[in-house]
Amino acid sequence: MHILITILYILAGIIVLLLIIALLMKKGYNTHSEITILASRQKVFDYIQQIKNQDTFNKWLMLDPGMKKEFRGTDGTVGFIYAWNGNKEGGEGEQEIKSITEGKNIEMEIRFVRPFAGIANAKMTTESLSGNQTKVIWSTASKIKYPLNIMLPIIVKMLEKDMGTSLTTLKNILEK
Repeated sequence: MHILITILYILAGIIVLLLIIALLMKKGYNTHSEITILASRQKVFDYIQQIKNQDTFNKWLMLDPGMKKEFRGTDGTVGFIYAWNGNKEGGEGEQEIKSITEGKNIEMEIRFVRPFAGIANAKMTTESLSGNQTKVIWSTASKIKYPLNIMLPIIVKMLEKDMGTSLTTLKNILEK
């Protein structure tokens, strides 16, 4: 019995320690991934500006082939909304184009319903490089409530990996 009580105290101590660490950790993140694509900036920008094209390269939107999708507005313009409702992996939410700087960047707000409610801001930027090369930078920023913020290092690593995978797929599409 004494061993069981000791184990419970140790577990309680670990939980309290994790809660204290989460209290001291930042609650927001900024992350990005980038890739160079052998195509003109305008070609790349024209493709990423059409949010429906994310179905061809965005890893998260490809998690559920049977995902229900709803579109409101004109794709590629401010105010366009792409909503989805998928399985456990795909989740549910919507993204809205908030701002476009023609030929340069597109800013979106992503509103998640499930598996976790939240709001993130995403931006895709194109930069001309020498020759016929374009750098694409995909960045995201959001906040995570306490105590879930303890998972931020894992979340950021996962986001960067998945964004990198998506950008590689985009590169393969645009370099054909």
